[in-house]
Formats: sequence, C-alpha cells, structure tokens
Amino acid sequence: MGQLYELVVADMIDRDGYRPNVAIVLCNTKNQVFWGKRIKEHAWQFPQGGIKPGETPEQAMYRELKEETGLEAHHVQILGRTRDWLHYHVPTHWVKREWRGTYKGQKQIWFLLRLVGRDCDVSLRASGHPEFDAWRWHEYWVPLDTVIDFKRDVYRQALEQLAGFLDVRPSLSGISPYGRRRKQGQRPRPPRPQVVVPPGTDPLPS
Repeated sequence: MGQLYELVVADMIDRDGYRPNVAIVLCNTKNQVFWGKRIKEHAWQFPQGGIKPGETPEQAMYRELKEETGLEAHHVQILGRTRDWLHYHVPTHWVKREWRGTYKGQKQIWFLLRLVGRDCDVSLRASGHPEFDAWRWHEYWVPLDTVIDFKRDVYRQALEQLAGFLDVRPSLSGISPYGRRRKQGQRPRPPRPQVVVPPGTDPLPS
C-alpha cells in the first residue's frame, strides 16, 4: 500500500516539481477562522491536502474537509477561492531521499468557506488518520509566526486574496496587517476563543 501511495503521489507531481493541493479557510458568522492544532505537535494550521488523480480542486476540497473536520458539503457555503495556484517550496531535509531532485513542494488552491452548520458538527476523528487533536476559532488574520516557516508566505498571500470576500478590513484601507496590499481572489460560481477538544481526549499544551 505504501509503495502504491508513493507512486500515486509521484504521478501527481507536475513538471516543475510541485504537487497539487487544496487548503481551506473555514469561517463562522463572526468571520473567525477554524484554526487546527496538528496532532501531537505545537503547530497550528488550516486544513489542507493533496488532490488525487481525477479530482477537481473543489472535489478534493470537500473530501479533505470531511477527512480533517468531519464536515459535509451541506455544512458549508463556498464564499470564494484564490484565482491561481499558490506555491511553497519544501526544504530538502523534509523531502524523502528518493524524491529529492524531483519534488520541490506544493501548489495550492485555497477555498474560503462559511460554516452554515453548528460547531458541534465538527469532528476531528472523522477519519482513521486525524490531522488535528484540538481546534479553536481565531480572528481572521492568524499569527504567521505560529505557522511553519516555509508556508508563511503562502498563508499571507491566501489570506490577503480571500479577505476581499469578508468584512475583515484592516485599519489602513487596502493594506493587510502583514504589510502587503491585498489582492482579490476568485468569486464562486452559480476575549480568545476556547480550544475545542474532542470528547475522551486530553489536549496537549499549546
């Protein structure tokens, strides 16, 4: 199974060395975003995952949403997405030896979703291989210093593009808190919040 998985992943790497991927910014009615704590790590991130052969980015997004948060399509509404692929480079020491020289990193389409279900619809144990062991609602402009360093620029780009679909205007018109002018994404077609931990699990210190 492991060898088959690696063959599928290798087949999905484009000629420039990037694997197609989707990332999800899920927001509530207060425009706070789902912020997940990676299992057994002190790192926080948005849901994301690879696009499988034959999938569209939207199909991959719904699959990853289900696998990582337990939410179904009827629990969310698509508000927008990034217009083009956003790329990040993975440092060589993070890449398996047999992929070095072929694999450079990920290229992502980011989706902005509105939760129309309830917080209790979220289940971090929806799959047999959970990505997160806790989550919370966070203000839209998440702190980039809590994101792994090689993903920070993509997070900045994505949040700046997607901000145009929400009322999350920074103090200076058109300028994000990250110090860059915001760009528009693509519109869809026709006190600190408490950490939420799945029942029966012990939260790790954050």
